[in-house]
Amino acid sequence: MPGMVVFGRRWGIASDDLVFPGAFELFVRVLWWIGTMILYTYHKGHFDCNGRGVLHTYLVGLLVVLGLIILSLCAIVYVSAQGSITNSGPRRSMPALVYLRALLYIPELVWACLGAVWVSDDSKGCDPATVGAVISAVVASWIILLFTALGVIFVFDPLGNPLRDLQSSEGSQFFSTARSMAVKVWENRLRLLCCCLPQDESHRAAFSSIAQLFSRFFSDTDLVPSDIAAGLALLHQEHDKMELSRDPQAVVTHSPSSPIGEDLETELEKTAHCMQFAAAAYGWPLYIYSNLFTGPCKLCGDCCRSRAAEYDIVGGDHLGCHFSSILQSTGLQYRDFIYCQLPQPGELLISSTCFYLILPIYEIPFYVALDHKREAVLVAVRGTLSLKDVLTDLSAECENLPIEGGICQAASYIYKKLVNDGILNQAFSVAPEYKLVVTGHSLGAGTAAVLAVMLRNSFPALQCYAFSPPGGLLSKALADYSKDFVVSVVLGKDLVPRLSIPNMEDLKRRILKIVSNCNKPKYRILLQGLWYELFGGDPDDCPTEMDNRREEELNQPLLGEESLMIRRSSSYQSLGSDGSPAHKAAHLPLFLPGRVLHITEEGPSRRSCFSQVRYRAEWSSEMSFRSIVISPRMLSDHMPDIVLRALNSLTSEKPYSLCPSSLDNSQHNTI
Repeated sequence: MPGMVVFGRRWGIASDDLVFPGAFELFVRVLWWIGTMILYTYHKGHFDCNGRGVLHTYLVGLLVVLGLIILSLCAIVYVSAQGSITNSGPRRSMPALVYLRALLYIPELVWACLGAVWVSDDSKGCDPATVGAVISAVVASWIILLFTALGVIFVFDPLGNPLRDLQSSEGSQFFSTARSMAVKVWENRLRLLCCCLPQDESHRAAFSSIAQLFSRFFSDTDLVPSDIAAGLALLHQEHDKMELSRDPQAVVTHSPSSPIGEDLETELEKTAHCMQFAAAAYGWPLYIYSNLFTGPCKLCGDCCRSRAAEYDIVGGDHLGCHFSSILQSTGLQYRDFIYCQLPQPGELLISSTCFYLILPIYEIPFYVALDHKREAVLVAVRGTLSLKDVLTDLSAECENLPIEGGICQAASYIYKKLVNDGILNQAFSVAPEYKLVVTGHSLGAGTAAVLAVMLRNSFPALQCYAFSPPGGLLSKALADYSKDFVVSVVLGKDLVPRLSIPNMEDLKRRILKIVSNCNKPKYRILLQGLWYELFGGDPDDCPTEMDNRREEELNQPLLGEESLMIRRSSSYQSLGSDGSPAHKAAHLPLFLPGRVLHITEEGPSRRSCFSQVRYRAEWSSEMSFRSIVISPRMLSDHMPDIVLRALNSLTSEKPYSLCPSSLDNSQHNTI
């Protein structure tokens, strides 16, 4: 439903969003009214204390005000529950009810002040229980008024001037001004969110880039946040219904750029081994999280032990817990590390082989070590772990490679450190016969893939293992070029490898489509979606307006969908267009780097917490990740410990880790 227009402006809330807050407030007000009535009846209107006249007036007036508020809330909840998201006709009286409810805040404020005056001046000699009840009522009034004010601030839309009544010339001028204003609004929000970060030139540039991205994406729709939540709930159930009815997908029998018959188990062993180094780059937070009982004890000795005999330490007298956790995770020795650039708050550690720096934006942590087991010089780049990393993730300006701007700058920084500072020369002087391997997870995976492209000419035997890399990363030509030396590993329904501007535009289109066609009230969609997420069951068969449309009408754009567009966006596609996000895309389609190894769970999508998980691995096409999959596991499948656990499960000797189909049919290069 488009944002509700009251007091001459559009707000970030729809007329069908007041069911839940209205019902909650109604419950509180009814209990409040009953308690006040019991207090008044108990004393039968006669109070033996000072100020009894004021108290009597306060309680009678409070009963009347609460009664009027309860009646208005009943009307608001009932009207807000009518119609569907796009059918707001049954809710046309909602603005009048909102005005009435707003007027009732005035007597409530007056009575809150009256109660406060009585408590402070005239409550002496009264029953302590009565005084406590009045104090509770006064405090409750002020709390509700405070939360109401905060709610108004929360749903206030600084760009909420009515848009649809503008003429075309006025509209163009307004949208130009609105776009600039939206960028400033998002930039201020990001600065407030990241207030702890330095406000230097690099951070301001990142804020501006991200603000432009957000303002462009949200500028052409008239959706409110609850509409998006309802659309995501419907899309999740729709996807589950499709999975239940879908035939098993054909398995890609070999990697797109590898010879037929390459042993997938060997490739999985390599990826599982490299994932240990990629996960270790996160330092002690991930290590402690993965080893809650033993991790703190193992790190305690290394974090507190002085090693001045081994290292020339400046600015501190101990090695950091980040480095100690890397040693524990990888099993390497101190002498195996060539270079370490890891965040260590408050200290600068320098040695002949490894030193720590406090890093600005785009300068993400990484380390270089000698992996004697695989005879490789290994460069591991850390993924997203801080606000600075988030800014690097979201900085999305295209470079000439072409690659996402933030990740490109991070890769360029590491490239300069490795080449210009002679780090790789030092590593290969120690082990000249070793090959170069670059790895990372999430942001580190994207950076590692771009870094591998940069280093490819100098190191032809280079290999890169990118775990859960960002989806909007490489152009098609560069992605095809990288298939000779980059392997991307994606687990399940991970959101990040599917996250790109074209895919987000496709998700927005799908939300508009399903929201505009569903004829259920929004509160029912959200309640059923919440129940489905928590307790499962059969996906909801949501009746839609399309059920009654003739076949020839299905190729025409729906009026409901069009009504949710503030203006015709160059990135928007009607329902009659091709469902692919790459179809007539306004943005350059970007792809995952290299060959893609997709790991999925076998069995039902829902399982008990203690059941063993069985995984299946297969080579997949990059086109399989051209659409965002809505699922509760879209975030958990991205976690580095979950990815590492899946890879270890596939490479272990436990029988439950192998897919039965792969044992029965050896011609499929699948585990």
